[in-house]
Amino acid sequence: MILASFLKALAQLPDPRFRSVLWRGIGLTIALLIGIYAGLLWLIEVLTQEPITLPGVGEVTWLGDLLGWGSLGLVLIMSIFLMVPVASAITSLFLDEVAQAVEDKHFAQLPDVPKVSFTDGLRDTVNFLGVLVAANIFAFLLYAIFPFAAIFIFYALNGFLLGREYFQLAAMRRIGRVAAKELRKQHNGKIWLAGCLMAVPLSFPLINLIIPILGAATFTHLYHAISRD
Repeated sequence: MILASFLKALAQLPDPRFRSVLWRGIGLTIALLIGIYAGLLWLIEVLTQEPITLPGVGEVTWLGDLLGWGSLGLVLIMSIFLMVPVASAITSLFLDEVAQAVEDKHFAQLPDVPKVSFTDGLRDTVNFLGVLVAANIFAFLLYAIFPFAAIFIFYALNGFLLGREYFQLAAMRRIGRVAAKELRKQHNGKIWLAGCLMAVPLSFPLINLIIPILGAATFTHLYHAISRD
């Protein structure tokens, strides 16, 4: 059931709606990083409008240029570490479209469901990102205590979180938030195992950018498979 759901999701990756969600997530992330850089440049310009006089040095006029180039380096470093989690978080805002694309192709007989509002999607995304970040910060303590098991802790933890999030995303579109939580609890082991399958590609640069899309598609299939059973 899990492997079949994953393979069906993988086969649909070329779907234009999947690609649209991916590029929007990446595009908005780049725009956000550019906006941060522009904000830093504006702040530097405001702070360095008046020349600064240092004791023994005199008037310093090159501080603005130094800070400007320094801010560019800072943003480039930030982009290396923040690109994937931020892109994944932004992409998550549009995952309802991925689930709809899966249902249009594989479950066309189902009635339409109301679209998730931007406010609800944003709230769920922020909540999930907060839990994901907090849990992984705590995991660093476990990595230090059990370094030999670090890779297994990473996959188990993120597999649980990804499975929990993406299954509820798929299920609550059809049966509501409360019923989706109850159904997840009934099939927790299976959902956790499927989440671990999603967590493995997180270790690979660039490939990890498609995990939100692949996860939403896989768990949409998994939800319908569980519902049939």
